[in-house]
Amino acid sequence: MTVIDIPELALVVLVGISGSGKSTFARRHFAASQILSSDTFRAMVADDENDQSASGDAFDVLHYVAAKRLRAGRLSVVDATNVQAHARAGLITVAREHDVLPVAIVLDIPESVCWERTRARPDRDFGRDVLKRQHRDLRRSLGQLRREGFRKIHILDDTEDVEIRYEKLFNDRSELTGPFDVIGDVHGCRDELEALLIRLGWVFTSDGPSPVHPDGRMALFVGDLVDRGPDSPGVLRLVMDMISRGVALCVAGNHEAKLLRYLAGRKVTVSHGLAETIAQLEQDPIDGLARFLDGLISHYVLDGGNLVVAHAGLKAEYHGRASGRVRSFAMYGDTTGETDEYGLPVRYPWANDYRGKAMVVYGHTPTVTLEWVNNTICLDTGAVFGGRLTALRYPERELVSIPALRQYYQPARPLTPSGPMTPGAVNATGAVNAVHAGNAVNLADVTGRRHVTTDHGTITIPAEHAAAALEVMSRFAVDPRWLLWLPPTMAPSSTSTVDGWLEHPVEAIDDLRRTGTAKVVCEEKHMGSRAVVLVCRDQAAAAKRFVDDGATGVVYTRTGRSFFDPGRTEELLGTVRTAITEAGLWDEFDSDWLLLDCELLPWSAKAESLIRAYAGVGAAGRAALPAAVSVLEQAAARGLDVTALRQRVSSDLTALHAYTAAYRPYVSQAPVTLAPFAVLAAQGAAFTDRDHEWQLSIADRLVAVDPTTFTPTRRLVLDLACEDATARATQWWLELTAAGAEGMVVKPHDGLAARHGKGLVQPGIKCRGREYLRIIYGPSYTEPAQLASLRERRLGRKRSLALREHTLGLAALATVAGNGPFHRVHELVFAILACESEPVDPRL
Repeated sequence: MTVIDIPELALVVLVGISGSGKSTFARRHFAASQILSSDTFRAMVADDENDQSASGDAFDVLHYVAAKRLRAGRLSVVDATNVQAHARAGLITVAREHDVLPVAIVLDIPESVCWERTRARPDRDFGRDVLKRQHRDLRRSLGQLRREGFRKIHILDDTEDVEIRYEKLFNDRSELTGPFDVIGDVHGCRDELEALLIRLGWVFTSDGPSPVHPDGRMALFVGDLVDRGPDSPGVLRLVMDMISRGVALCVAGNHEAKLLRYLAGRKVTVSHGLAETIAQLEQDPIDGLARFLDGLISHYVLDGGNLVVAHAGLKAEYHGRASGRVRSFAMYGDTTGETDEYGLPVRYPWANDYRGKAMVVYGHTPTVTLEWVNNTICLDTGAVFGGRLTALRYPERELVSIPALRQYYQPARPLTPSGPMTPGAVNATGAVNAVHAGNAVNLADVTGRRHVTTDHGTITIPAEHAAAALEVMSRFAVDPRWLLWLPPTMAPSSTSTVDGWLEHPVEAIDDLRRTGTAKVVCEEKHMGSRAVVLVCRDQAAAAKRFVDDGATGVVYTRTGRSFFDPGRTEELLGTVRTAITEAGLWDEFDSDWLLLDCELLPWSAKAESLIRAYAGVGAAGRAALPAAVSVLEQAAARGLDVTALRQRVSSDLTALHAYTAAYRPYVSQAPVTLAPFAVLAAQGAAFTDRDHEWQLSIADRLVAVDPTTFTPTRRLVLDLACEDATARATQWWLELTAAGAEGMVVKPHDGLAARHGKGLVQPGIKCRGREYLRIIYGPSYTEPAQLASLRERRLGRKRSLALREHTLGLAALATVAGNGPFHRVHELVFAILACESEPVDPRL
């Protein structure tokens, strides 16, 4: 058995003359989708796989498809003769452009055997001289393949007993899921490293120079272990021992690369602390150091691809790839080609453009302020310059730092405007997303046809809907950096079969019962406007986390528009902030901001123009219908048979009075109040897993401390296993609507993230009162003929829309809770708004 080892991601190039069995070999060992055959592409462009005049176009298409596959991380196999260097050169270029390893599998089959096979094929009409020429080219190629750039070369003289075996790249440690302690640039600070490890819970024992963690955590070092500091040998010895014990990994830093070149006898400039390391190693040599340094990997992909560690960071397209370009970026980062006033390279802010799935943790560039930028973070806080040594606990996202004992080395560039960092402690609760260029909306993230992936499925956003959302956002909405979430539309209950009713609690309860929901909360449906309130403890907190524009928060509508002018908004936020303070919620949630889902009352505060439209209908009817009734009565008195017409007009007048009575309670000059019903998120947390009783208890606390600003929400909790559950809900709903309430919303008790076997449950089923529906469907909607027609309404699209928007909203809140990148929040919130462009009956 001949075993061929190839990387899981590679460009495999089959090399062999016609008749050597390349196509048979490829079909036997690779999936059909992985094979790119020159014959297939010739047939594609010329309808004839033997048309050699089409080879140029065929290979253009083959290279294009290979590039697309490699970009997507898919193994690709090129089935062509490839016996000439120029043919292989194009493939080598494609592999290099996508940072994958090119592998050559050569089928060195005797020319005579290949000729016999060729003669047996009626579609091959070329002479033996062609095979002889190909065979000469093949023999000449065997000694050139490695120089051309092939990293693995397998030569087979027999293809019958072959096994293909796939091997991971060295940087692929996706099977390691943590938990991890990722440690920033140490630079020879042995005492600080030991102190940080102890702070992280590592325990030093007498078994060796390195510690172990009682919880089985693994340490990940971002490189630059050496140079500048007082004890590079001690740091190296500790890290090497941890790696040998299997409790640590380390990536290569630029200082390790330079030290390795020095140890190998290559010419290097002894600067930036290398002289100190050389002197220390002369006094304290380390066996096997060069071998250790040479074995350091450029980057690691961990936890199923969710975490990437590289010394200077890494663009998404380089994750899990292997090339000199990838290694260079991982160790040195990207530069603009310019130098600053200190003679140091100006680094390109690659993190601002990062859109990858994985969290990227790196070091290399000393920073004073720890800052999350698009799910990336730099942990180099300048320990050797008198700053701090920092670690990130993953997956907890907790940042832990200890101060340097002193300044060991003078930085070439001051770390603060006034000079080097002053030693001192740092808050261990973590960094925040500071306001920076990376938080701005990138049009590429929110425009065009999009497939938005969430934990609960993929939502497709048509390009025209995305354009409509962008129009709304750019012209009417608040600054997108405030928009953490948009409320989903709400699905109505199934159409009622109860005589005289379009919506009824029987169907609303059954809708959730059918999903397997065991317990529900029926909440009073306030007649107001849905309002999202994002309030910060103070302006400094708002500037630090969101937008530095003087505001302390926002109050916005379902489409992201501000309810009020800035002055009135701040006035309302001030009362909300005071209530939150008095209720003790800032400390309880350990946060400087809260995101609340509310109803803003009265309805006329925002919907006055809509109410005026209803009033116009009522006024016109009250003016016309009584006159019509009077005329008909006069006609009847004269003996004309207008009984049916008079009854119909009289019925319309009665319905009109009911219509007027339905909308008049909403014409109000009452002061604005808020009815909160959910605390959605705070710093580092989302509350989508909290049940609705908990949510309403928080709302009750706000009402208790400020009943002027906050309005309570009446509710009824029901166990659906009880026989009288539906009857109780119906009686409660009838009492509510009789007292003037709009209706109720039935929610799964478990909270916003409630699920059943098939996925998410509707977050709420609205069941509106009969008289309120008169406003929506018209004065005479309860007439039997009209009601029968309305019962044919189709609810499927509205329900689907509600679930899709809810899915996107949950993903947005999860991203916010995980301190995820702003671009991801923007993508999800824009997608919710884009869904609103889908044509749905607005009365539902």
